[in-house]
Amino acid sequence: MDKVKFLLAVLVLGGAIFGFYHFGEESLLFRVIGMLVAVGIATAIMLQTAAGQQAWGFLGDARTEARKVVWPNRKETVQTTLMVLAMAILCAILLWLFDTFLAWAVSYLTGVGG
Repeated sequence: MDKVKFLLAVLVLGGAIFGFYHFGEESLLFRVIGMLVAVGIATAIMLQTAAGQQAWGFLGDARTEARKVVWPNRKETVQTTLMVLAMAILCAILLWLFDTFLAWAVSYLTGVGG
């Protein structure tokens, strides 16, 4: 029975996508509202399946875990951003020096350029 519900939800979404493009001359507002209604119906159908219940549980667990995260304050964010910026500049300078050395070495060894 879950497979039938899943197929029905997919057909509803497919029909909504088809209708969205088929009625391209109609107002975009009406087409988007129709698409949102179809997505709501397909979601309601999917929530009646075991896979839908698992997905809903997973989303609930993910939300719970996101609430447990300790977000950095403004000072920590600024400090981390400045450290990342400093390291990026340092890496860029080192790569530029290495590239300059290699260009010089190749031109010296081949006798081409400079």
